[in-house]
Amino acid sequence: MVNRVLREATAADVEPLAEIRAVVMRPDLERLGRYDPERVRQRFRDGFDASHTWVIEVDGALAGSVALRPAEDGHWLEHFYLAEHLQGAGVGTGVLRELLARCDRDSLLTRLNVLQGSPARRLYERFGFVLDSEDPVDVYLVRQPAR
Repeated sequence: MVNRVLREATAADVEPLAEIRAVVMRPDLERLGRYDPERVRQRFRDGFDASHTWVIEVDGALAGSVALRPAEDGHWLEHFYLAEHLQGAGVGTGVLRELLARCDRDSLLTRLNVLQGSPARRLYERFGFVLDSEDPVDVYLVRQPAR
């Protein structure tokens, strides 16, 4: 059992989180022929908004991030990255359960996108996300709030 904490992000978190993103996304981006070591970090920097982002800490150490950005019809779940050594240990499931409970309480739709072929898609589908649309690179999923 791990000690998991979600804390509000600060501007100081952007570089360590960009690095986690670069590491965890590399295999999928390479598989799609889209890995660029600078671009993968810069895209995180460009989309980072501390006011909608939480840092995931496990046993006191930086472990990842997740953002829930308000949108016209609900929320976008973004920047959900978890250090490789913690994937499959239930940490991401716990974080997702907590954030979706917030969306459900507010009766808000939740959207996200994953890369084509990403194993993370199975996690999202277990939580009720369904296909909205897709293109050659991304799969867009949507989830209605639980009643």
